[in-house]
Amino acid sequence: MSQEAAAETFPPKLRPGKDTAIDPSSLADLVEWFLNYDERTARMRHVNTEELFQWKQADDQANGIPTYPFENAEARFAIGVFQALQENDSEPLLGLWLNDVLAALHETRETKREITEANDLDKVIERSSIEKASLLTTNSERRLYLTSCWLEALCTAEARVLGWIYQEIYGKPFTPTT
Repeated sequence: MSQEAAAETFPPKLRPGKDTAIDPSSLADLVEWFLNYDERTARMRHVNTEELFQWKQADDQANGIPTYPFENAEARFAIGVFQALQENDSEPLLGLWLNDVLAALHETRETKREITEANDLDKVIERSSIEKASLLTTNSERRLYLTSCWLEALCTAEARVLGWIYQEIYGKPFTPTT
């Protein structure tokens, strides 16, 4: 197997940092690898996900919720990974964070599924999430649906990357607690 093919097969290794547990450039390389080669993480670069991110930013601003002016969905995701690792700098803390991310993912998927089935939103599968939401009759239901779609994409990508990092740092796969 060529070195290039091997690089595509496995994420790059994390390196220890000088003043941090993980060298930031090796973490950036790992996030980039996941964005390039992991299908579920790569969705952060998909047009539908970007539309959801832009909608969420605008919706939060319209509802008085402070927002950080991220350039795009991918930047929001990547910075979130860096922040999660900085704030959850031990095995118990990162484990709790991953449990919270997985719980949020489960809840958003269930909410999205219920709204989709109740309103037959997947009748035309090619529609974007924004187009599907336009078929809903109330603003609150549209907001709940679109927020669920955005959080599903974000939490899926974050769980993929942080789960891999957990395994790399602590030498064992992350096991959710129930």
